[in-house]
Order: sequence, then C-alpha cells, then structure tokens
Amino acid sequence: MIKIAVDAMGGDYAPKEQVEGAVLAIRMIDDIEITLYGDEVEIRKYLKSDERITIVQSEGVIGMGEKDPIYAIRNNRKSSMALALSSVKTGDNDAVVSSGATQALIAGAHILIGRMKPMKRTAIAPLIPNVKGTNTIILDAGGNIDIKPEFMVQQAYFAKVYAQEVLKIVDPKIGLLNIGSEPGKGRELDKEVSILFEQNKNINFIGNVEPKEIMDPPCDIIISDGFTMNIAMKTIEGTAKGLGKMLKQELKKGFFGKIGMLLSARNLRNFKHRLAPEDIGGAMIYGLKGVVVKAQGSSHNIGFYNGIRQAAIIVREDVLKKVKTIIESDVL
Repeated sequence: MIKIAVDAMGGDYAPKEQVEGAVLAIRMIDDIEITLYGDEVEIRKYLKSDERITIVQSEGVIGMGEKDPIYAIRNNRKSSMALALSSVKTGDNDAVVSSGATQALIAGAHILIGRMKPMKRTAIAPLIPNVKGTNTIILDAGGNIDIKPEFMVQQAYFAKVYAQEVLKIVDPKIGLLNIGSEPGKGRELDKEVSILFEQNKNINFIGNVEPKEIMDPPCDIIISDGFTMNIAMKTIEGTAKGLGKMLKQELKKGFFGKIGMLLSARNLRNFKHRLAPEDIGGAMIYGLKGVVVKAQGSSHNIGFYNGIRQAAIIVREDVLKKVKTIIESDVL
C-alpha cells in the first residue's frame, strides 16, 4: 500500500475539502492509505467513512499569511503541516499533500524531510494545460529567485524523469523561457543555461521559448528561474480569468448573445475545466528526499483528490530513486 499524509488543516477551505478529497481518493484508488493530520473533532464532521483513513491529532495551524515560514515550522512542530512532513522523514508515510502556505511548506520540507543530496536547489513544478489537450511542466514556479545555471541542469533532469515516468512522455523536449526564440537572447543566466543545455547530450533541448508560446509550446517542459516563471504563471492565470469574464459579459449582451450562451453552456464548462488547476492536482516540489505535492490553497475536494492521485503515481513509479540515480551518474 502507498501511504499518503494529508495536511487536513492547510488551505482556504480546510478541513472540509481536504477530508472529502481524501474520501474520494480512497474510493477511486485501490492501493493507497491516507493519514489525515489535523483537528480530529473538525475532521470527523466531514469524514463519512474511515476505510483506509487514519486521523492523527495536531496542535495548531500554520497560517496562509505566515511572514516567517522557517520560524513558524521550527516553533510549531505539532502543527498539521509539520506532523505530515515529519511522517515522511520517519517513513510512516510515502508522500505528503498539502494546500497550506507555499513558503511554509517549502521551508518545512527542507527542515523536516531534507533535500536530496545531489540536488543543489529544490523547485516548484506545476503542470499547466496546453492547446494540444495535454499538460506542460513549468519550473521553477517561485522556489528560487536567484539560481546558478548548473542547478537548472539538475532541475531539467528531474523534470525529464517526471515527464517520462508520470506523464508517460518519451524523450520529453525541454525549452528555456526567454524574451526571444533566437539563440543568444536574454540575460547572462539565460545564455549560460542555454549553452549548458545545448552541450548536454542527456537533455533534449529545443532552444528558447517565448512567453506567448506557453499555452501552445513546442516542448513538454519549460524552465526558467523562479522569479521569471512565477510572473509568467500569474500573468497566464490572470489573463485566463480576465478573458473568461469578458467572454461572459459579451455573451450576456442582447437576445442572441443569451441564446448563444445557452447553446454553448457545455462548451463553456469544458473550457473552464481545461483551465482549472484543480483538474490537474498540484505542483510537486522537486529535489526533496520525499514526495511533497503542493495543492492550491483554494482547492476543493476534486483538486485535493487529484493532488493525492498525483502523489500516488509519483510514489508508484519510484520517481525519486530514478532521479537520484540519474543525477549521481549524470547519465540518462
């Protein structure tokens, strides 16, 4: 059985959505067991069945607006997030899923689980939908504002293994987010990374990818530093929401617009689901000794279920062992 720890108190709608997502995961996935860390009294309000589900009482919650995440983790070792992370360190669980504060989760994962020795930096790597109907891995989505080029090579290795083992992509293509597609574009960091990727026979590097191509990329993985990619991600998210609102406003104008809205209701719902992060699950934090999946803070039960499903696949495919072997040998 794959054992998954769930931070039941982290997130905007905890513990209701976390508990319901866990119950859904148990119903849909046969080879998992779940431990919910949190306030047992609150959890029991939403737990309709305890089949393959255990509750561990925690004390306190690390808030979404925590300004000093390292201090919060060190001084709240019995919080739901800290207990869930510690359970992976001790081997009681194989993975953690949390929708708690991102920086607190990253800090807690470093302190309580630890970084994989060959990896010099961790990275947040969410999946985003593309026009092909599949998903693109993007990293780093905010873990490292400053980073060395050689560390990005390691992150590219990790992303490649994840794409091969979890997304089942054969020889995934990797692109570097840049201001232009031509070689030699960008900052010194971009130029150095581009050279390292080009010279590395183990990376299927296709060159620079412009931001306008993110939703229709020529590759399976897009990589950049945490500052750049985080801005790109939030721009995409905001644009998608804005376009959705504008489309709705236009369809509500006039008689024929309203008729069109009714006739296209199903298509509009499908469009919304394609852009919904909840249908993907969460972002894996690359480079740790254990599997940690960050679900969105606003995740509902389906989003949390998908985060658990994603974590189970990562464990089942033994992604961390494969990445460690590759980085240590530097042979793909």
